Amino acid sequence: MDQPVQQMQPEITRRAKAGPDDFIPKEDYVSRDFARREAERLWPRTWQMACREEEIPRVGDYVTYDVLDESIIVVRTAPDRIAAYHNACQHRGRRLAEGCGHAARLHCRFHGWSWKLDGTIAHVVDRDNWDGSLKDEDIALPKVRVDSWGGWVFVCMSEETEPLLEFLAPLPEVFRNYPFERMRYRWYKSTGIACNWKTALEAFNEGYHVQTTHTQLLPVHDDEALAHAEGRHGSYQLAPGRISLGERSPRLAARTVDYRHNVRDFVLMLEQDLKASIPPHMAGLMDRLVEELPAEASLLDVLMKYGQIAYEAAGERGIPFPALTPEEIARAGADWHLFPNMVFLPAPDAMLAYRARPDRDDPERCIFEVYSLLLYPEGEEPPLERQCFADWKDHDGWGLILEQDFQNMTEVQRGMRSRGFTGSRTNPVQEKSVSNFHRALREFISE
Repeated sequence: MDQPVQQMQPEITRRAKAGPDDFIPKEDYVSRDFARREAERLWPRTWQMACREEEIPRVGDYVTYDVLDESIIVVRTAPDRIAAYHNACQHRGRRLAEGCGHAARLHCRFHGWSWKLDGTIAHVVDRDNWDGSLKDEDIALPKVRVDSWGGWVFVCMSEETEPLLEFLAPLPEVFRNYPFERMRYRWYKSTGIACNWKTALEAFNEGYHVQTTHTQLLPVHDDEALAHAEGRHGSYQLAPGRISLGERSPRLAARTVDYRHNVRDFVLMLEQDLKASIPPHMAGLMDRLVEELPAEASLLDVLMKYGQIAYEAAGERGIPFPALTPEEIARAGADWHLFPNMVFLPAPDAMLAYRARPDRDDPERCIFEVYSLLLYPEGEEPPLERQCFADWKDHDGWGLILEQDFQNMTEVQRGMRSRGFTGSRTNPVQEKSVSNFHRALREFISE
């Protein structure tokens, strides 16, 4: 395999001088005091993705979303209505539900109180003991704001935070023609990781690390990234002004490229290592690029052929292929960080996505989730199977790319404890999404 040639750096499309936002003190990742400020002022005041709508398809289906000491029940109360409640019995505080499931009523297994799906009290055991002093309105389940976008269900514990679509701006406009709501889980995995939740998330909201961490991609992937601040959110695009998929990284020694093989090999590598971002049936069609195009085909010719194959294959499988303009695809870029704790890599018919949350009150542990979404023919969506692991090393099916990232995350956290490290110096061009994240975070937790 080709090795990076360090002296052959690509020409960065834009240059920026590092500013004060490009230094992030290490206390943001290791300090219990900083974590307490996040618990008090970040998590209660932001919209957070709790689940996908397809996780609760029937009336009575629920999912619990836990962050720190808060737990929220997200439940479908009608075919077209979803509600969210604080997950605490109004008698003695016992949690009413955990994980996911189905219930006609929300029931406390301590003393038997129960609530209807609309949050009103259904039954109090021996209610006459209160001699009429127990009022229905006082013991209704406290509601949590809930809304949805793109098939995701979001919750927010604050009445002062702006409505969801305003909070998400500019994402709803950028992805208005992407069929996110029609995508379904291909797979879902969750694991505990010995690092801060931000350390975990930041391994996926910048492309600067690809040239060292994922060197196996460089022969078939132009890795240079240009990051953007998108309000409180962030994004980056690869090979700005050029084409990334199937191109050879300019960090490697120059070589004549057969783009038919490069695009094919890149797609096969993604399917083998990630099982995400590319529909699996496309892997079996990639030899057509070699068979139906001449050896001297340009990268644009090969990608147009790939698009033709994808469009035809979707039609044969009964999948409405999204009609997106080149401008929309370019604006969508390669990666988005949705503030505070979600990252996704969009494609017209597939997606790889991540979510990170603190693991209780330990600032150096987190719960990390990664999943793949895909457009399926109607009626052929697989059942959701959640795979959960106490530690990422307990599972050997992550694939090479994710294993490389996980190794970085834990070693970064260990290195941050060093007395010789004072803070991160983020790349002002390729890691602007990281520094912008911390700027927005500090705005939320400042007094």
